[in-house]
Amino acid sequence: MIKRMQISAAALLLSLILMVTACSGGNGGNEAPQETGETIEPTSQAEPTAEPTPLPYTAPLTGLKLEKAATARPIVVMINNFAAARPQSGLTNADVIWEVLAEGGITRLVAVFQSTDALEESIGPIRSIRPYLIDIGDSYGAVLAHAGASNDGYDILQHQGKPYLDEISNAGSYFWRSKERKAPHNLYSSLEKLRTGAEKKKYSLDKQVPPYTFAEAGSTETGVPATDITISFLLKNYSVGYVYDAVTGLYKRSIGDKPHIDLNNNEQLSGTNLVVLGADHTTMDKEGRLSVDLNEGGSAILFQKGTAIEAEWVRAPDGMIRIVKNGAELPFVPGKTFFHIVPNSPTFEEHVTWVQS
Repeated sequence: MIKRMQISAAALLLSLILMVTACSGGNGGNEAPQETGETIEPTSQAEPTAEPTPLPYTAPLTGLKLEKAATARPIVVMINNFAAARPQSGLTNADVIWEVLAEGGITRLVAVFQSTDALEESIGPIRSIRPYLIDIGDSYGAVLAHAGASNDGYDILQHQGKPYLDEISNAGSYFWRSKERKAPHNLYSSLEKLRTGAEKKKYSLDKQVPPYTFAEAGSTETGVPATDITISFLLKNYSVGYVYDAVTGLYKRSIGDKPHIDLNNNEQLSGTNLVVLGADHTTMDKEGRLSVDLNEGGSAILFQKGTAIEAEWVRAPDGMIRIVKNGAELPFVPGKTFFHIVPNSPTFEEHVTWVQS
């Protein structure tokens, strides 16, 4: 009897142990997870970022991509570069800028505006025009904007049917005088006013500009390293410097050892291509007015991507000045271009020097 009771007690104890073990789930006493009925979806992979759609149009003078076609006729503005006229306004919006000697050893800037939509921003100070400056603007098929001209300049404008807006003789209402500066370094206009003036004069506004040739990525001509460039004209305070920034691919411009700034936005002027070309200069009169030969061609240097490429310039059949090497046109890197015309005398080479900084 006693033995039977011991067996029953043992069986009962074993049953209790099995029940406890079953409730613990064999996980060290932690409660088993409860079913919730929710379905856990697997983590999805992040979708790849779509490539931006390329802009469909290309600016003819910068090679930069645009949302809308740049079909406007260029406006070429004669910009005062006298020390008292700096900093000038509007130059960061120009597609191309030329720097050329004027009388007395000073230089003048010829700013070519074609693809910008900054129509209301001030441009200036604006100064007079000369025959070789007319020639530069005419090569783009542009409307010329200036204040006065030499006698031979007026002769060309008035007797050769050039499209021009002169503050003195035919378009004063499309310019204004700033009270912030003293005359004659205070004359300004804007693309909006100049285009309105051109329309009133019934000048064609959609004349197509001959485009430059631009390089595809990695296809530019090989040159020698040149990252710190000095261009000399005649006077020391008109010495121009450029320092190459490899991160942006831009040459930052200085003049007279000071950064050359646009007064509208306080930005330093910069370009992706620099051209220096040599031309014959002849003094015409006792005032020092010049004749500059822009047809004969000659030596040139193209700076781009931190290198210098020795080349030549030619006056192409379309009227544009183009840079060539071994008979083939050198393409520009997309972006803004600065041209500098220096005298061939005593030598072309003495007007431009460079080092690798």
